[in-house]
Amino acid sequence: MIITVTLNTAIDKLYLVDELLPFEVGRVREVVNTAGGKGMNVSRVAALSGEDVTAMGFAGGYTGQLFRSLIREPNIRPAFTETSGETRSCINVRDKKTNRSTEFLEPGCPVTAQELDTFLADFRRELPNADVVTISGSMPAGVPSDFYSGLVREARALGKPILVDTSGAALRETIPAGPALIKPNTDELGQLTGADVSSMESCIAAAQQLREAGAGIVAVSLGKDGVLVVSKEGIFRGLTPDVPVVNTVGCGDSMVAGFAVSLAHKKPLEEAIRFAVAVSTANALTKETGYYRQEDLARLLPEIRVERVSRA
Repeated sequence: MIITVTLNTAIDKLYLVDELLPFEVGRVREVVNTAGGKGMNVSRVAALSGEDVTAMGFAGGYTGQLFRSLIREPNIRPAFTETSGETRSCINVRDKKTNRSTEFLEPGCPVTAQELDTFLADFRRELPNADVVTISGSMPAGVPSDFYSGLVREARALGKPILVDTSGAALRETIPAGPALIKPNTDELGQLTGADVSSMESCIAAAQQLREAGAGIVAVSLGKDGVLVVSKEGIFRGLTPDVPVVNTVGCGDSMVAGFAVSLAHKKPLEEAIRFAVAVSTANALTKETGYYRQEDLARLLPEIRVERVSRA
């Protein structure tokens, strides 16, 4: 079983418009509502891959009720801690003319100290049954910056591999706690290390720096160029073929899910990279966020190249 942690849950609204014209009335052609937050994207992709998922985090108010109702996958078990504040909404406006997106992300209502304590009790109850834990996304107001690092330490104390996909101080503080895998993009990698990461060599050096600081595997997402993976087993590149991109939102979360599923089954690292890149690419072929079609995955898996850059 995989536990996913999404503290800053959301109703993700995809608005499809013919053309986005600022400061004018826009007619929305289609609306897609999804139970959102980065960890929920991880949940759906892991569930599509056949895993049982316990989805945890915060949800509250009328939008929290809608959020729960949108979780329809039979192998995702919602275990969200109730809050007094309303679950936020996040809007992705997809311009059909340019195939580009504009996103509006609400910050999320603050959580109380009592709600944090309740979540921790819920997390500790579920943790012994997990094979893998993932932590994804931002934290709402009221959550201390070292909260994720505490979850990492609790998981490690029980021998549970934990994957972290966040940014800023929350990510920086988890690294000494020893997460099994972190997934920064190049911008986040540069911010964490203060290094120029404009070349592959500089990305590798910066990722090695994070490994020395405590991270197990550093998987640097490179967008359409795949992923750079720096680990004790060596340095690898996962490369994806060109595809007709429909929606890039959720591709990084899908990659995290691919790694989590592979870790749950103790797959070799090169096989894990291939699967993670394949599900990430398959996500880009759909308008849904955190979703892929099985036929797309089956077609893409043989097309993903995993190259060893160097040995450990």
